Amino acid sequence: MRDVTGRLMLLDTASLYFRAYFGVPESVKAPDGTPVNAVRGLLDFIDRLVKDHRPTDLVACMDADWRPQWRVDLIPSYKAHRVAEEHEAGPDEEEVPDTLSPQVPVIEEVLDALGIARVGVAGYEADDVIGTFTALAKDPVDIVTGDRDLYQLVDDERGIRVLYPLKGVGTLQLTDEAVLREKYGVVGQGYADLALLRGDPSDGLPGVPGIGEKTAAKLLAQFGDLAGIMAAVDDPTAALTPSQRKRLDGARAYVAVAPKVVRVAADVPIPDVDTALPKAPRDAAALEALAARWGLGGSLQRLLTTLQG
Repeated sequence: MRDVTGRLMLLDTASLYFRAYFGVPESVKAPDGTPVNAVRGLLDFIDRLVKDHRPTDLVACMDADWRPQWRVDLIPSYKAHRVAEEHEAGPDEEEVPDTLSPQVPVIEEVLDALGIARVGVAGYEADDVIGTFTALAKDPVDIVTGDRDLYQLVDDERGIRVLYPLKGVGTLQLTDEAVLREKYGVVGQGYADLALLRGDPSDGLPGVPGIGEKTAAKLLAQFGDLAGIMAAVDDPTAALTPSQRKRLDGARAYVAVAPKVVRVAADVPIPDVDTALPKAPRDAAALEALAARWGLGGSLQRLLTTLQG
């Protein structure tokens, strides 16, 4: 990764193209009638993000493995409800709408022809790629995602914030430590502990039964972090209610493995890529062919104009 001297923007690409798919009508089609709503919607998203936030560098982070086996080994229920088909020899297939799946390779080809850095690493989710780029960054980072798990990376001192789409990408919640404190009573890494304790049905994380978000936030405020809470379980003088002590004690096996599942990796072997936002397409001929084949029209033209500016 080159030394960034500005602002690095990291896209949780699947999170954004899912939003584009559901936000743009399926009547947006290629000349042959194939839906391209996710493709064009994502290009419009990137155009708006670059216009509004002016990053110097941008990486489209990909899920090379949306449900890594090492996470499933620790918590078997992890994303289990989203498996469409199991594969012994490789990653399980995620349940994806029939008309979205064929658009993903098109998105990848268009990003590559544009020259926008696209990074996915075998055995890791996009979150982990984002976590590693963030750990390596020396300059401010904007993480664009509809996944609140990445709130754990927010760090005011390092200029790391999450741009969380509320409506398209025109209305974003600029999530910094003040927002996290106000909404959840925690900051940064404390959010991972909060998520672990309360659980997350969308990811198949059971959480600690009977410990909801408010109780989790209160316990973290009281005892500092997850380790402090579990130390309190063993301390008969600690100010835990009998039911809290019993629930936490009964969840020891889960609490022992959950941090590795919930916390994003920061040591992914990411390839050496040029993250600079391109001024001109890397492969103009390929891009022209893709634009004609898929009818990318105004969405692509607007983004090209923005990149040139």
